[in-house]
Order: sequence, then C-alpha cells, then structure tokens
Amino acid sequence: MPGSATSEAEVSQVGRHGLRLLLEEGEFFLPSEKFPWFARGSVAGVLNVQRLSEDHLYWPDLDVDLSVASEREPDRFPLVARDVSP
Repeated sequence: MPGSATSEAEVSQVGRHGLRLLLEEGEFFLPSEKFPWFARGSVAGVLNVQRLSEDHLYWPDLDVDLSVASEREPDRFPLVARDVSP
C-alpha cells in the first residue's frame, strides 16, 4: 500500500558518542555513556532493532530491551547502565 511505513523503529546513525533512533513519535539520541551495550555491539547488531509493542524496543543480536518511555521521559528513568566489561 503506498505511503505505509516500512519500519516502526530505525537506527539512523551510529557513532562513537551514541546512536540516533527514529520512532514514529520522534527522533532520540542514545548516548554511549548511558547505553554502553551499543558501543560494544557490531554496527549490524545495533541497526537490527525491532519494535515489539508501543513501549518495547528490542535488539535481538545484542539481547537489549528498552522501554520507549525511557526515551520520551528520561527524568522518570534516572538509572544509568554501567559498563562492566573486562
């Protein structure tokens, strides 16, 4: 059908400082210091994002789950991931 969306979630840019995530409700920047799993993952793994529900993003290659609400309202989610890699 013309005009229908091809992706509900898309990583548009991957860089040393983080990634840009495009969702129907807007664009979000996920900084590497708060989301270290993406900095350690392959580019292909970071690009492979699925939107399983309105509030659930999943990166199967990295086994990372995120709530969309944590991007829309980051003040409600004050915890920051720590990089515990050796």
